[in-house]
Amino acid sequence: MTDYFEFKQFKIYHDRCAMKVGTDGVLLGAWAEVSESSRILDIGCGSGLVTIMAAQRSQANVYGVEIERNAAVQAIGNAARSPWGRRIHIVCEDICNFQDSTGFDTILVNPPFFEEELLPPDAARSSARHTASLSFASLLQQVARLLRDTGRLYAIIPTAARESFMLEAVARGFFLYHLTHVVTRPLKAPKRLLCGFSRIDTAFTEDTLLLMDENGRRSEQYQQLTKDFYIR
Repeated sequence: MTDYFEFKQFKIYHDRCAMKVGTDGVLLGAWAEVSESSRILDIGCGSGLVTIMAAQRSQANVYGVEIERNAAVQAIGNAARSPWGRRIHIVCEDICNFQDSTGFDTILVNPPFFEEELLPPDAARSSARHTASLSFASLLQQVARLLRDTGRLYAIIPTAARESFMLEAVARGFFLYHLTHVVTRPLKAPKRLLCGFSRIDTAFTEDTLLLMDENGRRSEQYQQLTKDFYIR
């Protein structure tokens, strides 16, 4: 495995990060509606992938908050080498302690996945992906604190976590307005959900994104979504 993943306009070095570049981050970064945003926050930014994708797709000032020092240092380097480094701000801090008086009109989250599973053996990976570090409730409490009244929240979650995540979101005044079921191959059940939330109750859209066709190649849908990022 190389130390970096190369996209069309930037590279992501991730050898010091517990969570490597993966499909989930690419999906969230390409799918979220960010083009009209002026201030974007990526919670748990890791290597900075989603943060940098958001900067590419907007004219916004983009903030990435990451608790794990090695990942934050690597995100700072990745952002600085990108064409949008002047608009990207990486902060090494617990999101629960992060202070911002202005608020954000878009917040992006790729939250912990192991809520009902055993702790993984690696401590850094555990911190990155276990709700013992930051529960859905705690995460959404911070989103509610930092999101502007007219803002939007975008998240990618496992299908199995839908009920618990939605309950916590609704409890904090968020309305689900866009739900995309992510299907890996034809006839397979979706394993991920891309979710768009608003503080305002608005028209609801539900659709499906197929990643691979029956021959194991990226679907036309997936290619179109990621055409500005993947080299091939």
